[in-house]
This record gives sequence, structure tokens and C-alpha cells, in this order.
Amino acid sequence: MSKRRIGVFETVNTLLMLAVCFMTLYPMWFVLINSLNAPEQAILGLVNWFPEALSLDSYRVVFGNENMMNGFLITTLRTVFGTAAHVLFTAIVAYGLSKTNLVGRKAYMKIALITMLFSGGLIPTFILMVKLGFYDNFWVFIIPAMYSFFNMVIFMSFFRTIPDSLEESAKVDGASDYGVLFRIVLPNSMAVIATISLFSAVYHWNDYYQGILYIRTQELLPLQTMLFKIIAENSMSFMQQQAMAQFGARLPGNSIKFASMMVATLPILLFYPFIQRYLVKGVMIGAIKG
Repeated sequence: MSKRRIGVFETVNTLLMLAVCFMTLYPMWFVLINSLNAPEQAILGLVNWFPEALSLDSYRVVFGNENMMNGFLITTLRTVFGTAAHVLFTAIVAYGLSKTNLVGRKAYMKIALITMLFSGGLIPTFILMVKLGFYDNFWVFIIPAMYSFFNMVIFMSFFRTIPDSLEESAKVDGASDYGVLFRIVLPNSMAVIATISLFSAVYHWNDYYQGILYIRTQELLPLQTMLFKIIAENSMSFMQQQAMAQFGARLPGNSIKFASMMVATLPILLFYPFIQRYLVKGVMIGAIKG
């Protein structure tokens, strides 16, 4: 049996994909290596494939910083509660709009579509958040992000694939609309729930902009907002003073920045591979024509 020859296209395509993978993974590897390098090596700013002198001093400073750990807690709470609220509220709205006999359904859909295409703008939105009492409030992370038209469409498309006979049987047994939703529809929609949960969790974990706009209290700042300030504003003085107190030497700002970036990024990187397959399902669900 003759061996299959590898064509020019396959060779070029493989090399191109390897180059893309390298360009994607190397920045993260660079940050990891420099966060593990000893302070005297980090000061040099050299590009190394492996740590020249392994040191966890930068991570000790980061984990020893009360503000950083508080930001990690705020981000975790925001991700958990924000994702749960978004999935629940969006599913309820999508279930109602998935019914063709809903009075005013077309008008609701048009209004919802407009909110996806147009927004009030930064200043009107900021004034609205202040008037609602969300300024410098933890709930500014949760309530405004409870609904998404795009995710609602995905929910609607999936709900329409559930046989009507299941809902009719439940209603014959005396179940209300909410009973049908929570006892029949949602338990049979775990694939789409996992997909939307992934979308929402990644958004909440990575978002830093809401913290910049609406939060002024240090104790309410998310981890990503703190990381943005560390990188953009170069506000390293306090953490460097803490490093001097702990190690008797001044850790370089870049070393602490790299360690902070790894602490903020690693949890979602470890969590993502386990639910990556739901991304494909989510795209396919959204492609179904209702």
C-alpha cells in the first residue's frame, strides 16, 4: 500500500497554523517566564525561554497584597452572581418571546433589536447608572448585564427545538408557565445554558471598563480594573514598598506586573478548556433558523 503524499497546500497550511499558534501562545509564555524570574534577571529585560533564576518573590508580593486579593474576590463574586442572573433573566425573556401567540411579540422583538444596534452613549448611560443608585455600587456589575439580545436569540432558537408535546403534557398535569419553564424546558436545555454561561462568565471575568467608569471605592474594584491601573498608570509604588519590607530589596515594576497578569488570567485559562466544546454548540444553536 503506497504512502499518501503530502501536498504543497497541506505543508504550507501546517506551517502557517504553527506560526499562528506560536504568535498566540508566546506572549503568555513570555509573561509567565518573566513573572517567575528572579528580580535581578527581570531588571535586565532579556527575552528568555526559561527562567534564568527561578523566584516566586513577585507572586508573594501579589498574594500578600490585600487590595489584590480583595479584587480577586470581587471578580469571583461578580462572575458567579452575574452569570447566574444573566442566564436566568435572559432565559425567562427568551421563553416568552419564543411563543408565537405572545401578544405584542413583534413589537418586543423590534424594541430589543434596536437596543442591540444602538445605545444611549457613554454619558447618558453614566447619568442613568447614577440616577438608579448604581454608582460605586457592586450591583452595577450585575443588573445592567442581566440581558443580552444576542444571547436571547440563541435561547429562543434552542427553545423552539423542544417538542411542544412536552409542554402540553406538563400543562395538562396542572403546571403553570413558570413550572413548564423550570421543570421541563430548562432541564432539557443544559447545552445552551452551558454555552450562555460561558459567554457571560468570560465577559464578567475579563471586563475592567465598568470598574473604571462606576467604581471609586478601592474595596469594590475588580481584579481586572486593578490590573489595568497597574499596567496603564504604572501605580507600583505601594506594592514595591511592600516588596522592600518583605525581601529587603526593591522588586522591579515589570516583575510585579507580569505576576499580576498571571494571577488575573490563569483561572479563566484553566477553566476554559473544560467548556470549550460548548462554544461550538453555541455557534450551531445560534445558526438554527427558528
